[in-house]
Amino acid sequence: MDARNLPTPRDVLSRGALLLDFDGTLVDIAAAPSLITVPTGLQTSLATLSRRLAGAMALVSGRSVAEIDGFLAPLVLPVAGEHGAALRFPPDRTIRRPVLPMLPDAWRRAAESWASATPGVLVEEKHSGLVLHYRRAPAAAEPLRAALAELIGDSRSFEIMEASAAWELRPSGIDKGQAVRAVMAEPDFAGRWPIFVGDDVTDEDGMAAARAMGGIGLRVQDVFGDAAGVRAWLASLAAAEGK
Repeated sequence: MDARNLPTPRDVLSRGALLLDFDGTLVDIAAAPSLITVPTGLQTSLATLSRRLAGAMALVSGRSVAEIDGFLAPLVLPVAGEHGAALRFPPDRTIRRPVLPMLPDAWRRAAESWASATPGVLVEEKHSGLVLHYRRAPAAAEPLRAALAELIGDSRSFEIMEASAAWELRPSGIDKGQAVRAVMAEPDFAGRWPIFVGDDVTDEDGMAAARAMGGIGLRVQDVFGDAAGVRAWLASLAAAEGK
């Protein structure tokens, strides 16, 4: 962990808003999205920090809100899921969604067909898009990218985004930058200093948005080494004295 790049515990606790990616940041990457494990102590650190920050901590993830809740239960936190296509803030647990184009059923069927024909490729369904995971079939990366590009053609409503050993097909204009801006407009976050932590190319927009708002963006690999380093930092913040 490179402490030179970290804000002081006093700064974080007194004026910070923590915006945290999930996979690769809080939990270790697994061979498939469903196979991740939540390390002992993570929920405790998150619950303590949420309380000490007066609610100004949110998870900003490509996963759905329901998935995040399932992994962290019984803890319920603010979540910007699906890169900001789904927003949920306690105590009102209603999921808010911007109006977005829906992925054509034919595109979903095509993705399922590719996955069935290529051992190791997995399809992750999302409300307005999907992800093709090729971690267990790395040779399929470029063929899948080409197939997706041919599928969407000249459509301006959807775009292909590179992720960690995956290609994501999602509505254009949905990214973690706009998710960060939406979170920071909420009462518990407004006026605070955004601190975004992420590990993947999909987190770049979130880091840029936090910096543009006067905060900081921290890349896991550069500052913490790995998700275990992030968890150690969060535990130290939760245990820090005062504000």
